[in-house]
Amino acid sequence: MATKESIRDLLEPGGRLDPGRAWQVVELVDGQPRKIAQLIECLWDENPAVANRAADSLERVTRDRPAQAQRWKGELLGLMAETEEKKVRWNLALVIPRLKLTQSECRRAAVVLRSYLDDLSSIVKTAALHGLADLTRQDSSLRPEVLDLLRVAGRSGTPAMRARSRILLEKLDNPRKSKRAETSLHMFT
Repeated sequence: MATKESIRDLLEPGGRLDPGRAWQVVELVDGQPRKIAQLIECLWDENPAVANRAADSLERVTRDRPAQAQRWKGELLGLMAETEEKKVRWNLALVIPRLKLTQSECRRAAVVLRSYLDDLSSIVKTAALHGLADLTRQDSSLRPEVLDLLRVAGRSGTPAMRARSRILLEKLDNPRKSKRAETSLHMFT
């Protein structure tokens, strides 16, 4: 039986960081890609729990189908720069580099991701490193700086940053040998 609930209705129940029915939303959006507009709209919801679950759902949807969010890249880049919500930040840090970006958009995203390295949340910092590493696939001029950031974080970051940096350095240094890195990168779900 098909649900009559809106995407927002599905995302509303639960505490601020509770995943709630995020997987159900992912399945609904995957089955009906036009519904992604409702999901994207929820990223700006006044209820932080709804925005958090929307970001979580969007991250999961874009793992395999980033093109579904491509149409909203400008809005998502803007939100990434303005949001203070930690869970929205770390999910957008992973989503944005999956989109097809111009060089200017890559650099804009890199500026925001660098600012995330000053966040109090270790998860936000770790996701920012991941996002920066992913951006190097689209803008190779970022590679030297990102490699330096990963090396520093690998020595002096939080335990999560150190572990993630080692994986990302392996992936960037040996793209063919990085199967382990690919399978271990979904740390936030």
